[in-house]
Formats: sequence, C-alpha cells, structure tokens
Amino acid sequence: MAVLVKNLAKKLDMTEKELKARCKTLGFDLEEKEIDDDTAELIEMELSDEERDTADVYDEMIAQQMDKEIVKSQRKQMAGKKSENRNQKSESIEFSKGRTIEIEDTISVKEFAEKAELSAAKVIGELMKNGILANINQQLDFETASVIAEELGLKLKRKRGSAAIEDIFRGNLEKLLAENDASVLKVRPPVVSVMGHVDHGKTMILDRIRETNVVAGEAGGITQHIGAYQVVVPSEKKELKGKIITFLDTPGHEAFTAMRARGAKTTDIAILVVAADEGVKPQTIESINHAREAGIPIIVAINKMDKENANPEKVKTELSQHGLQPENWGGDTVMVPVSAMTGDGITTLLEMILLTADMGELKGNPARPAVGTVIEADLDPSFGPVATVLVNTGTLRIMDNVIVGSTYGKVKAMIDHTGKRLKEIKPSGVARIAGLSETPRSGDILQVVGSEKEARTQAVTIKQMLKNEEFKKMGMGVNEIMMRIQEGSLKTLKLIVKTDTKGSLEAIKQSLDKIKSDDVAIKIVHSGVGAITESDVMMAAAGGGIVIGFHVDANAHVKKMAEREGVEVVIYKIIYELIDDIKKLLTGMLEPEIVINELGKATVKAIFFTGKKNMIIGCKVTEGIFEKDANLRVSRGEEQLGEGKIIALKVVSEDVTQVEAGNECGIKFDSKVKLEEGDVLEAYKEEKRIKTLG
Repeated sequence: MAVLVKNLAKKLDMTEKELKARCKTLGFDLEEKEIDDDTAELIEMELSDEERDTADVYDEMIAQQMDKEIVKSQRKQMAGKKSENRNQKSESIEFSKGRTIEIEDTISVKEFAEKAELSAAKVIGELMKNGILANINQQLDFETASVIAEELGLKLKRKRGSAAIEDIFRGNLEKLLAENDASVLKVRPPVVSVMGHVDHGKTMILDRIRETNVVAGEAGGITQHIGAYQVVVPSEKKELKGKIITFLDTPGHEAFTAMRARGAKTTDIAILVVAADEGVKPQTIESINHAREAGIPIIVAINKMDKENANPEKVKTELSQHGLQPENWGGDTVMVPVSAMTGDGITTLLEMILLTADMGELKGNPARPAVGTVIEADLDPSFGPVATVLVNTGTLRIMDNVIVGSTYGKVKAMIDHTGKRLKEIKPSGVARIAGLSETPRSGDILQVVGSEKEARTQAVTIKQMLKNEEFKKMGMGVNEIMMRIQEGSLKTLKLIVKTDTKGSLEAIKQSLDKIKSDDVAIKIVHSGVGAITESDVMMAAAGGGIVIGFHVDANAHVKKMAEREGVEVVIYKIIYELIDDIKKLLTGMLEPEIVINELGKATVKAIFFTGKKNMIIGCKVTEGIFEKDANLRVSRGEEQLGEGKIIALKVVSEDVTQVEAGNECGIKFDSKVKLEEGDVLEAYKEEKRIKTLG
C-alpha cells in the first residue's frame, strides 16, 4: 500500500521539503510523490527517534561548540609534538568501516543491518541507490550484499555451510575444497603415490624412504596393507630441508584407480618405478595411463641402478615411446636414477618431488572444518571401526563430529604411523581415526559437520542414495553417454581398447583416429593386447569411459564388476562394426531396438459384443499372464488372422491390470479382426531400448 510523501511529512510535523532533506541524510532519495508503507514505517521510526525538544537541541549546539573550543585548545598545546592519540577518532571510524562481517548465501535486510551495526533505513537507502526496492524482510543474495557492503565500507565474507550430500557421496572434492577467498590458502605438503610393474622395487623404495624394512615379512613380496605416512626430507639445500611429503602406501595403480573410481582424487604426484635392468613392462604402461588419466605429474624413479646390467638409457628410450620424454633429452619428465638397495638417489628423488610440488602450488585452508579421504578402513579389536584418513583441507581435531561416506561418528582418537596420538591433523596430514559407527569404504569422503545429529541425518540420506541404482554405478552406460552427448555436456568419449594382436590394435587405433566430430573427441585412455581385466574396468569407471574388446573376452568376474560399476564392456569380431557403432554413438544416432516381451496365451470362450472396431469377449488365460494395454496376436487353427490390443481387462465386474494363467476374464478388444469362440490370443508388449554397442 502506497503512502503520500506530503501525508507522511504532516504526520511527522514537518514540511515536505524538510522531510526530503532529513531522509537524504538517512540514504533515502524521495523523488516520487508516493512510497511503499514499509519504507514509510522505517522513515517514521528513524525520524521519530530524532525528535527532541528545543532545549535538547540548544544543549547539543552548546556541547558541540564547547567540543570545538577544547579541540582548538588541545591543538595549541600539542603543536609540534608527537601524539599517539592524534587522529584516534578517524582511525576508529576507519576501523569500523573496514571491519569484516560474515554472512551465509542469503541474508535479510534486517539481519544485514544488525550485523553491520547500521540502521535498516540506511541499508534500504543504499539498496535504493542501486535500483533495488526492498523492505526489512527482503532476502539479499551474497553478490547483492557484497555490493552494498562495499559502498558502506565493509568487507563481506561468505560463511561456510555444510557440504551438499551428493558432493560427499560422489566424492566431488573439487566442490568440497572450493574456496572463495584465496588469501586463506596456505602451502601444504604434496601427496604422492608410487606405481609400477610388479617386482620393480616399489615397496623397497618406500621402505628406504621411511627407513624401515617390512619387505622381509611380506607374503610373496606384495604389499599387504594400504596406509599412508609422512616423511621429513633430509636435504642439504636450505629451501628444501625439513619439508614434509605424504606418501600413500598403495599396492600399485589398482588401488590408486579404485579410489579414483569412487571419486577420491587424492594424489598430487605419481612416482613411476621402472627397473633399470628390465625396462618398460605391461604394468608400467598401465601405470602411465592411469596417472595421465588422473591428470597428475609423473616422476620416474629408475630403480636397481646397483645391478651390473642396469641400462638407464634403454629405460629412457622405452619411456619416450610412451610419451615420457626425459628432461635431459629436451622433454619435461623428471627421471631420477636410484637404488633402493643402497639408498643412492633417494634424497634426490625426494627433492624432485618437492620441486614438482612447488610448481603445482599445492594449497589448503587449515582454518576451516576438515575434508578428508579414507585411504583404508578395517575393524580393530580395541577401537572398533577405524579408518586411515588423509586430510585434503581444513584441520581435523579430536571430538569433531564427522560424516564418512554412509557412516558417521565423533573423532575419539587419532594415531599416526609411528603410534603417536595426535590432537589435530592439518592439510595433507594422515592418521588412523577411531569413533565411527561403522567401517567406511576406501575412497569415502570425510566431512566435519556441526553436530552429531547433522552427521547422523546425512549418513542416513547417503545410505538411501546407495540403495538407489542411479547412484550405485560410478561408470557411464551407453544411455547416459548418448544423453550427455546430445545435451552437449560430454566433450570427450574415453575408450579402453583391448585386442588379440598388436596388428589389430594398430588398425583399430588408426581407424578411430580418422573419426572426426566437431562436438565430441575420442580419447583412447589405455590400450593393450590380451583379455579384458579388472584394471581396465576400474579405469573406465574412474574416467567415465567404455571398454572395447576385439577378438578378446572378459571372464565372469570382470563382467560382474563391470555390471556393478556401471561400465559398458563391448566385444566385437568385425572392425567396421566397431567403428560404425562409435560413429553412431558420437552423433547420438544409435537407433533404439524393439524388444518383444512375450506375456501369455488365452482361448476365446464367448463373444458378448461386436462393434465396428471393438469387441467384448470372454477368455481363459492358459499360459503366462495377460496385461492391460498388451498387444494381441489372433490365431485360428494354424492361420494367423491379425493383431489387436487389450483396451480393458475385467474379472467378473472388477477392472484389473493383470490376469494370471488358469483364470477367466473379460477383455475389451480393439481390432478389425472379428473373433470367434476357440480363437487363440497371444499377448505381448513391445519395449524400445537404446541399442547396446556390439
């Protein structure tokens, strides 16, 4: 409801001109003849508080004059002298103006005014200057509030809310780690994974780095335990000495990729271990492709340099054939000769990790609630469910309430790799934590929340999401790929290609290279000769790709894993069919196939009504089921007369949707075919499905 400015002036016992002048000092420009009632109420409230009697006004004028005389006197006394109190008033005003207030994504005008310690009228006035008409209950978004705050001389900071449940579930670290204010970020230690071919010395290098000997106690020389620990670099260089590196003690690229498939992108740098006496092996190539797909830099550790037949130049040549060009050959891949047996080159390797990390500008915010990733988890006899957690950002403290995947709890103990109990863990720090309600999975995301109730509620929600088939599968099937291509959100189709021979592989790769699309590019993430493996499926799940086999197969275990992870595994026998299907997929033109679902059979027992197009008949279902809206084939003896459709289905006088074998029913039949008693009806339904590749 509008209020006339002249009526408001009369109510406040002043002229219209005086009202406009007074309002201008409050930030209101009363250019119009009418204002809304909320604004009128605010103006009235503000100006009413200023009403004083004449004596008060004279007292204030005298007081102001006395203040001026005192200031003049003080200036004469302090002339030429230093004073700590000089400009104290202006400094106080500047401090007040420059202070920071924290708000959430939206805030009401009233709340903003209270936080800013300003009158609501002043805030509304600033909004009006920016062309925004608002009342005290109006909600302002963060961007609008930022503009107003800047004009009022205030700094605005976005208050961090709880992370979205879907981001926690999917392990969307990019969103979970996002910071609006880059000034709060501090340099953190790099997180490193060690990968390579079996028996090339991954575990020996890790042992030499942490100066422990666990290899002798391992079954078959394979790492039995996934963990993480930090080491202090013993460099002689001042700028590097004492810096920390976090190592993930994983059994190679399989665990690394399994964590990526669950969304946990935790590693900053990959160390590729290659034996100097053996060179590049199939698992070496797999490791290179896994690291590349993760988008992380690779440092090559050429191990076993103590052996007589060590040939590092041969290793460099073989690696260069797979896109890793050594620095001393003009490339950009750091390659360090080392010996895990003697310890030679280990310190240099650590220094190279730190230098690579400096180029990556790895940072985290230690001042926020922690976000972390589960490296491993198990059930401890003493502590119950425990998890080794790597903190990605923030600081994790004892008694923090946390949600970890679909479980929750309160951090009651934190123990590092030396057995020392910790009170807090900063970014890139690792520890085993206790206090969880259940054992989480490797790759689950840890998020600190405000209360145990909030943690429990979010955990229950994520459990429900796990039951939903849409969220169970981390890969992408053909349906989703086509949908994303059509909507323009998928720009690269990732393929894992496995063939029976190297010649077939080269022919397929060349044919795929010739496929051109303006909208979607083809990227062969990994290729090789041999059967499709679990590693291929996990790589496809991690990157959202398709596994293609040519004259090779996948065993039952691999197929089951592919189904569980939602990965499309396709086997071809003819190359042109493979290429043709990929072309159709890129253009979203894979035509749907019609699938016929046979339902059942029935015999016509009676004819109740015959119309031009419809008939009402009595039948007995002899096989399977009859369903409403099903299609019918009509047979009389050996002859098929035509087809029709079930419009309605009744048992006695009750409408039903389905009738099982052995029961009689009434059917409203839509067809040009005229039925007779004894005719046989076959019910079926057609279903359109997006064609599966192959």
